[in-house]
Amino acid sequence: MAMTLTSPAFAHEGDIPKRHTCDGADLSPPLVFSGIPAGTASLAVVCDDPDAPAGVWDHFVLYNLSPGTPGLPEGLHGAERYPDGSLAGRNSWGRLGYGGPCPPRGTHRYYFTLYALDALLNLAPGATKADLLRAAKDHILAAATLMGRYRRG
Repeated sequence: MAMTLTSPAFAHEGDIPKRHTCDGADLSPPLVFSGIPAGTASLAVVCDDPDAPAGVWDHFVLYNLSPGTPGLPEGLHGAERYPDGSLAGRNSWGRLGYGGPCPPRGTHRYYFTLYALDALLNLAPGATKADLLRAAKDHILAAATLMGRYRRG
């Protein structure tokens, strides 16, 4: 069974509801993980916008989640460390936790990616997506992506 990442809030390639954007409550969407491969020691989740004018914009970085985590609840915000031991990274605004879609104009794509890793990452709270990907490079067992769209202007 392949690893999957889904959300009850929006379908793959569907529209992200306003409540999960800067135009709404800016709540992180609920995410559901399935098919986590055997041998997974930790999970990581990132969300980015490749359509941002200045280049890829990182909206969410989370790592060292337990492999038994079934997903993420709606509204997960910026604590350095969560009760389950997972750690929040810095988004492109320089803040910990989730920052929702907030494109300047037009339709943008937002890629939520789940990584199954064969190790815990030796990263402090506040790591960037680039830090996470460097640390995870030789440890990725599987990846799954959920893409949503949001339009302004």
